Amino acid sequence: MANNDASKIRFAPNGAVYMAPAVGATLPTAVGDGKTPPTGYKPLGYVSDAGVVITPTVTSEPVNVWQSAVPVLFNVSSATFTIQATFLETSINTTELFWGANWVPVTPEGGGTADTWRLDLSSTPDLQEISLVVDWSQGSHLNRVVIPRSMIQDRGAITLVRNAAQEYQLTIDALDSNGKLGYVLTNQNMTPTP
Repeated sequence: MANNDASKIRFAPNGAVYMAPAVGATLPTAVGDGKTPPTGYKPLGYVSDAGVVITPTVTSEPVNVWQSAVPVLFNVSSATFTIQATFLETSINTTELFWGANWVPVTPEGGGTADTWRLDLSSTPDLQEISLVVDWSQGSHLNRVVIPRSMIQDRGAITLVRNAAQEYQLTIDALDSNGKLGYVLTNQNMTPTP
């Protein structure tokens, strides 16, 4: 049991999710300070206390041969990298991402008032590519996941009730970016132990 080290058990009491348009995004190469958005990225605000779920998945298929009752190797058939979160802030960043459209002011000539905004939902929506960054930390231990290209794969329903906040539930899937789905940065010492 000499290799056990409870100080290496980690939690994620602090974190943030940021987004930018995938085209032209300057991808962060440093783990950051745990408080500041990467250059060119917008914060998506509060996330529900369920946190952010990061799921890397590799699906493989067995290669069977006549000479063996067990597979002789496995071949990768698909790979995914998914981020799921429920956002709580009704902000321009969160709502435009959720609805997949942009807010525009409605002019008095168009029947609105100076404080009216409109978001048009297309019957044939364009799927927007975004770059996503998820930061989380515990004390001085900082971590960052960077997804260069991604799209919203699923949206949850918004429930309007008197005693609960509106929630914007999103599932975001990574897209191929020059042979990569994304990368993870950390300031923790990852030197292998003997």
